Amino acid sequence: MTPETLLTDDLLDRIRDRAADYDARNAFFDDDLRELQQAGYLRSLVPEEFGGLGWGLDDAVRAQIRLAGAAPATALAVNMHLVWTGVAKVLRDRGDDTLEFLQREAGEGEVFGFGISEAGNDLMLFGSRTVADPQPDGGYRYTGRKIFTSLSPAWTRLGTMGLDTTSDDAPKIVYGFIDRDDPDVRILDDWDTLGMRASQSRTTVLDGAYAAPDRIVRRLEPGPNADPLIFGIFACFELLLGAVYTGIGARALELAVAAARRRTSMKNEGRPLADDPDIRWRIADAALAHDAIEPQLVSLARDVDGVVDHGAFWFAKLSGAKVRATETAKHVVDQAVRVAGGSSYFAGSELGRLYRDVLAGVFHPSDDESAHSTIANAWLGPVAS
Repeated sequence: MTPETLLTDDLLDRIRDRAADYDARNAFFDDDLRELQQAGYLRSLVPEEFGGLGWGLDDAVRAQIRLAGAAPATALAVNMHLVWTGVAKVLRDRGDDTLEFLQREAGEGEVFGFGISEAGNDLMLFGSRTVADPQPDGGYRYTGRKIFTSLSPAWTRLGTMGLDTTSDDAPKIVYGFIDRDDPDVRILDDWDTLGMRASQSRTTVLDGAYAAPDRIVRRLEPGPNADPLIFGIFACFELLLGAVYTGIGARALELAVAAARRRTSMKNEGRPLADDPDIRWRIADAALAHDAIEPQLVSLARDVDGVVDHGAFWFAKLSGAKVRATETAKHVVDQAVRVAGGSSYFAGSELGRLYRDVLAGVFHPSDDESAHSTIANAWLGPVAS
């Protein structure tokens, strides 16, 4: 089954029809999630032997572009589950079965959340404000606050991490998975944002939440790390995130073309704005930028699946792809809004909603500053101390 045959036009039409209402009510996309689960979408990156579709990462990128064109917030939230199933695939492709349990459980219908981000933690994967307290049985208890936890109303398993400072070999960043029914997990109802509202990426408070020994998947040194788990998280997060924003750009371009054909000019005797050279230039400018992004994302996704060795340039390529995708989408949406005119400024306008949603792209890692630092280090080496 391909992205096009799974995400049919009829399914996407239903999802698009619900998006404005979810946004207006600041409500979670329950009906979208139900339909996507029934279609098998959350099992897309799971191997067939575990009940999945066995897609490649490039298939998931193309599918997320398609889904985001219908409902960006739905695609963004589903992304977090796809990131974990993608990481499991990256490890498996490299001979590492650490996350086989995740593939089996995702194939059985469990939904995985991404509990990594923390307020004020600009180290991201390389440090943590959350405490990981080792337990006598080999498990860990996590204490801290995770922000931007998408899928908050629906996840059943949460992948998270914290810092162990007490073990003999400390410090270690410890990655593990906890269950939703853990009594030491609290999900706050604090998601009321400018855009991406249906994602319901609420704050998750961990008050000693427990990860069993068989759900502890890595203990790593703080700081930059070439461990395959870190590479997998970074690769899947950046590429699938870039896909979501590229989908926003694709839809904005469609709406701009429709607006140019629909709107007329009194100055030009009622002719459509599609004949106006300035409007034509804006749409061409948006299309010129947009068309370059999907091939980059798909190509890098195929390189991840193909275990291509880009050496020290891997992280530069991935962070660069994310920044180009999000910044290009912002530019495309801006051009589309200018083409559509003042109607896009009204509440209820799809373009107006895309304008709000696309702004979220600047807050996801890698941000502009860290991407430039990563790319400079790849090309120039680190700054001499």
